[in-house]
Amino acid sequence: MPIHNLTPAELRFTIAPDTLGFADTSELLEYPLPWIGQERAEMAARFGLGMDQPDYNLFVLGEVGSGRSSLLKQAMQSTAASKAVPPDLCYLHNFDAPEKPRALRLPAGQGRLLRQLMAQMTKSLQTEIPQRLDGQDFKVESARIEKTHKAEEAKAFAELEAFAEARSFTMHRETGHILFTLLGKKGRAYTEDEVLALPKERRAEIGLAEQELRTEIARYFEKTRPMERVMNEALAALRRQVVKPLLDHELQEIRAGLKKQIKDSVKLGAYLDQVMHDVLENLELFKVSDTDEDIRREALSTVLSRYRVNLVVDNDGLHGAPVIIEDNPLFRSLFGSIEYQSENDVLVTDFSRIRAGSLHRAHGGFLMLHLRDLLADPLVWEMLRRFLRSGRLQIEEPGTAFAPIAAVSLEPEAVDVDAKIIMIGSREQYYELQEEDPEFARRFRVKVDFAESFSSSAETRRASAIFVAHTCRDLGLPHFSAAAVARLLEDGHREVDDQLRQSAIFARAEALVMESAALCSIHGGRLVEAADVEAAIRARTLRHDYPDQRLQESIAEGDVLITLHGEKTGQLNALTQIDLGDYRFGFPVRVTARTFAGEEGLLNIDREVELSGPIHDKGVLILQNYLSALFAHNAPLALDASIVFEQEYYGMEGDSASCAELFVLLSSLSGLPLKQGIAVTGAVNQHGEVLPVGGINEKIEGYFHICSTAGLDGSQGVLIPHRNRHHLMLDRKVVEAVANGLFHIHTAEHASEGMELLSGCTFGVADEAGDYPAGSVLGKAQTTLLAYRRACQISGHHEPEHSKSGHKRVR
Repeated sequence: MPIHNLTPAELRFTIAPDTLGFADTSELLEYPLPWIGQERAEMAARFGLGMDQPDYNLFVLGEVGSGRSSLLKQAMQSTAASKAVPPDLCYLHNFDAPEKPRALRLPAGQGRLLRQLMAQMTKSLQTEIPQRLDGQDFKVESARIEKTHKAEEAKAFAELEAFAEARSFTMHRETGHILFTLLGKKGRAYTEDEVLALPKERRAEIGLAEQELRTEIARYFEKTRPMERVMNEALAALRRQVVKPLLDHELQEIRAGLKKQIKDSVKLGAYLDQVMHDVLENLELFKVSDTDEDIRREALSTVLSRYRVNLVVDNDGLHGAPVIIEDNPLFRSLFGSIEYQSENDVLVTDFSRIRAGSLHRAHGGFLMLHLRDLLADPLVWEMLRRFLRSGRLQIEEPGTAFAPIAAVSLEPEAVDVDAKIIMIGSREQYYELQEEDPEFARRFRVKVDFAESFSSSAETRRASAIFVAHTCRDLGLPHFSAAAVARLLEDGHREVDDQLRQSAIFARAEALVMESAALCSIHGGRLVEAADVEAAIRARTLRHDYPDQRLQESIAEGDVLITLHGEKTGQLNALTQIDLGDYRFGFPVRVTARTFAGEEGLLNIDREVELSGPIHDKGVLILQNYLSALFAHNAPLALDASIVFEQEYYGMEGDSASCAELFVLLSSLSGLPLKQGIAVTGAVNQHGEVLPVGGINEKIEGYFHICSTAGLDGSQGVLIPHRNRHHLMLDRKVVEAVANGLFHIHTAEHASEGMELLSGCTFGVADEAGDYPAGSVLGKAQTTLLAYRRACQISGHHEPEHSKSGHKRVR
């Protein structure tokens, strides 16, 4: 197939504004925002979100800016709206083991109600219990009990007094102790000196009597202590009898207030029974004390704090299932935490300081996480793996084990959590996870794959226009005219270098919408027009193209050698692309080749000094094999050849210069000069077919700018692979220059076509004997190779050898 010279219409895909079906985007606000070009991802997401089986979590993979997070959030909210509201989660005091608080799930809204009812009950008890204990009936009955006790105690003490008097002792009671004193004949108490002055026999009698009295006092205490215990028990029973109806009423109010069916009703009933028992056991703390009032109040406050309800997940007012977006998945924020406070150099806590994590709040709904955030903390990653395996969540505080002071630990009851996790990650992360952690990967059975680009059609263009309309409304921006939208869409095609496909990275489109609207507002426009979009694109380029500008200036100033006119043997301009991450641009590099008679074969200088990457080296080896096949009839070849990218000091990668390297090599062998105004890009295979390359638009535009600066004379142009035609989305300045005949874009399917264009000679086809026509490119090259062989034979060097790099050299 001969060289094809592309027409201006083939150089870019242009969208006519009147084909979009609207005047401006305000007409499109009534339409919902679809998943543009992401049908596969949408289908997978709907399936996964609606699948109520274990391990059907979603792994969303795609590029940043593809809408993977925002679209999944919309899908989660849509699915959640039709699901039941999950229950609340409370933590309660465990009366049997305070260090192990109990978990309680209640229907949505009932947790808040239980907390309110328990608070009301606590407040009521502090008022009602003292009033009941001060009531007349209670006072009369307690006085009777105390009177009975005192009478029994007085009788026992009278008997003790009589026993003491019979032995000449007098007695009196003082703060729980009994004191006794020895009396003389006249009823006067003996002094210590008087006792010592008594006869020995009398002192012995007194000692014996004192011992008997002490024994009798001990019997008295043994007799009265049970009496006091009986009285205290009777008073306690009386207090419970008086207060229990109040507690029954209060707890019944709580049970009646929680009208909905409660799954944990048995657990709640047992808790309320324990609350009643605990209140009845501590009734004495409700009565004002004449002494130690501060201590009583503190003790009462401690008791009442046990009746609080720690509502860690409150779903009251929620419509449908929860949708949680966790952008900061620390251990505490994801799995819950326990707060501590320092008291006397000890970290203390209780059930009221338990805090829920995102997973607790996502129970019954959806939780979105970003894989990169999770991988930053191995502890979070391991805890999540354990949760996915068991489905149960245990709140713990790992840092307390390393705290500088002692800590009182809690072990809250673990709870079952049914949350569907939506994991956001890149393709690389997804496949690394598949290989390195198969168990974790099995927990994410739904793969939601977001495309980077999609086939353009009338439907996708209209959907993109709806996206622009919604963006303008949401951000408060002026709407876009149809022409402005058409220019936006064309930029989407340029982003992926394809006339048939459009970029799915809508974050860039959204940014361009905002920048275009800002420029429109500066000049007071009512609608954003195509000129505003064009200006925004130029302004964006200007913010990033300083490296491109400096390289072009280096050519214009003569620091970098690029020849744009005339013909040269063994020299050509190859088109390269420089990708800085935020900006890509094309730049020509001079490629030269030298050939001699010799044994070393083809030498890639850039490879020898390790300035080329493996893909580039692969392209050179393919080129070498193609060359060997062309002259197989003349093997072994006696050739020394070198190829180098001139003034290239930072290394290169890729095989898009293979055609240029082949052309300069054939030029050197044949002695035919090449047109310097035509720059070349394209890869070549072992059969000489020209393969498509990337960055085609940047390469062409980069070379065009250099030619334009030097002055276009109609001889300049580029030679690109024929298979790159539909990748062209060139700047309008290039299209205009082509239309005016000042610049040309040629395409070739086979290397022979490109060589014929550059040299002006036919490529040549071998006859049955393997010889090429004398005037052809290959015929001239064959003549040179035969001359090289004769020179080597004369020198005695004719056997093939191996180079130091290990591959067989071609002669």
